[in-house]
Amino acid sequence: MKIAIIGLGVVGQGLLEILRDKAAELAGRYGFQPQIVAVATGSKGTLANADGLSISELLTAIQAGHLDHYPNTAGLQRNLDTLTLIRQSSAAVVVECSPTNLQTAQPALDYCRASLSSGKHLVLANKGPLALAYAELVTLAQQAHKQLRFEATVMAGTPSIRLALQALRGCTIHEAHGILNGTTNYILTQMEGGMSYSDALVQAQQLGYAETDPTADVDGWDAAGKVIILARALFNSSITLADMAVSGISQITLDDVRTAQAAGEKWKLIARVTPSGGSVQAMRIPLNHPLAAVSGATNAVTYATDLLGEVTLVGAGAGRLQTGFGILSDLLDIADR
Repeated sequence: MKIAIIGLGVVGQGLLEILRDKAAELAGRYGFQPQIVAVATGSKGTLANADGLSISELLTAIQAGHLDHYPNTAGLQRNLDTLTLIRQSSAAVVVECSPTNLQTAQPALDYCRASLSSGKHLVLANKGPLALAYAELVTLAQQAHKQLRFEATVMAGTPSIRLALQALRGCTIHEAHGILNGTTNYILTQMEGGMSYSDALVQAQQLGYAETDPTADVDGWDAAGKVIILARALFNSSITLADMAVSGISQITLDDVRTAQAAGEKWKLIARVTPSGGSVQAMRIPLNHPLAAVSGATNAVTYATDLLGEVTLVGAGAGRLQTGFGILSDLLDIADR
């Protein structure tokens, strides 16, 4: 399978590490032999070679600061415009894992359009294009007779999308709700131990859970983007960010947390989606609630079904290798088909 990767940040590098370290196992168990033929970054250059790029050399170059550090080889093309690289690439699959933009989804949305329009399967770790243009991308994929996959956009590699769309086929899902942002869950967990909101946020940033600008996480917008993806995948809903009630955790104080504890409750940022809409809201839940035990940066989602009742999935919601695995699972599915 020839692959082009757009974005070589934490997630893109995580995928490369998995493909390097598990190459023998992937080939032996699944007959899966990926070949990276193009990579593009926002500020560190682009590379393309129809004969393949060395994963080890790619990682060495990007970790040195720029793809200019990649050695010259026969057939290598440097610094092509990303749209040109996508259209001209020999890749069968484009992996889009550049930074998420929930306002315009750009430039990733144009990269997705170019990928499908030029006859390539598309795997997304980037929430923006799906949150803003899900129906358009599904239509483009259908017209091109190509696969559109996005497991890594919700709960990283924990198979939340696959559970809903594959394992629960035959059930009617009435609702999904859960903890879909690890940063806020980590902060709330630390506050339960007596840490202030500001100190917990600083610690989350030091550990890499929170960005330097944590607004998208702590104000609920990251979780809201995931709600939109679930709404469209589960219910074919046309919900937008503007349609949703969205709030975060930045107003929760240590006194609020202690008051909840005294009442036998915990604060959690709960994302909810139904056929009629969605929301993200900090709320108190009882200690016997299935989501109350989900601590730290862990995520969870509960699907309410007609045949099985509530089915809850708990697992990693972020991380380099965890999100890289989500992409890998989609690549393996495409290879199988």
